[in-house]
Amino acid sequence: MLKETLYTANVTTRGGRAGRVESSDGNLKLHLSIPSGMGGQNGSGTNPEQLFAAGYAACFGGAVQYAAAQKKMETGEVMVQAQVGIGPSADKEGFEISVTLEVTLPKLSQRDAETLVAEAHRICPYSNATRGNVDVKLTAHGGV
Repeated sequence: MLKETLYTANVTTRGGRAGRVESSDGNLKLHLSIPSGMGGQNGSGTNPEQLFAAGYAACFGGAVQYAAAQKKMETGEVMVQAQVGIGPSADKEGFEISVTLEVTLPKLSQRDAETLVAEAHRICPYSNATRGNVDVKLTAHGGV
């Protein structure tokens, strides 16, 4: 449960996976397309999995930066590559997603990078929202 709401995003979709999405402030306006792997025609629009991957990667990168600042660690430019897969559930009805996050921290040792990524995973809102629900695989890459 939230102690305090700092910000609320307001987004509306129309037309489902082959429709469009727009934020209330107009900063986000995208067409949606169904990927060929899901029976679509691979149109020029994005899809919910790409949007989730973008949101998780950006949020996780912010959590890494926050944790690094708390520990006074210099990471260099934080890069997070996110992969979000979707498929039929093995043990439930419907579909599930899986997430892989690869985090590159060029100014940290491998050991420090792994420690910081683990800390970020404990504090990231997306990680907290998916924990116990979604298979999330983390990989840290240090640079020194």
